[in-house]
Amino acid sequence: MAFAIQARSHFLFLKFIALELKRCSMAHNCLQCIKYLMFVFNLLFWLGGCGILGVGIWLAVTQGNFATLSSSFPSLSAANLLIVTGTFVMIIGFVGCIGAIKENKCLLLSFFIMLLIIFLLELTVVILFFVYTDKIDKYAQRDLKKGLHLYGTDGNIGLTNAWSIIQTDFRCCGVSNYTDWFEVYNTTRVPDSCCLEFSENCGLHSPGTWWKAPCYETVKIWLQENLLAVGIFALCTAMVQILGLTFAMTMYCQVVKADTYCA
Repeated sequence: MAFAIQARSHFLFLKFIALELKRCSMAHNCLQCIKYLMFVFNLLFWLGGCGILGVGIWLAVTQGNFATLSSSFPSLSAANLLIVTGTFVMIIGFVGCIGAIKENKCLLLSFFIMLLIIFLLELTVVILFFVYTDKIDKYAQRDLKKGLHLYGTDGNIGLTNAWSIIQTDFRCCGVSNYTDWFEVYNTTRVPDSCCLEFSENCGLHSPGTWWKAPCYETVKIWLQENLLAVGIFALCTAMVQILGLTFAMTMYCQVVKADTYCA
């Protein structure tokens, strides 16, 4: 009788060991799958950051401070924004790649926290933008008008190029009216990019030869007309970030489980 009980105990113990080994093997296989998925995801993330950084550097070298329209924030150019964004994306992607391939809990958690902070900051900016739309509109127009006075001056080639391109492509003139330029030149004159038909010094001709549409409203209407594309881009960006957060936290939990089961 005692032998039978002992044999049964040994059998149950061996069965428990087998179940634990099977569970450990399943956890390891699941971890490996998530590991390579996260590595590929972050590798693409890192390559995307390299691309953004490369475009930013190219703009900075070839176009100067292109798209710098604000006089209050002269460093807020398209090139600088792309360089900063690309650098952050590269750093986050690198941390995610190393954390995934090394199965390092500290790096995985760091990746998750950094991506979560960026996601929350973006969400906060979007909410504040919609809450204070009117105030932002007024401030932006006031700042853009102030920036007009830097048009054509030394060291402001980026601002000059940006205004010339906007007025030519959107067929508009000035921020809220073509008369905005009168204060800049202290006379009835606009830049040549405001002309219906471009020619040298055409901005000195009569107002009948200039675009009349205000640039601020024209660009705003264009953005509203392309709101679907902007929305899709924002949604795709959010989905990529949420996917990254999910991968990071799932893998972190799997690493913890693997360490617990297989310790």
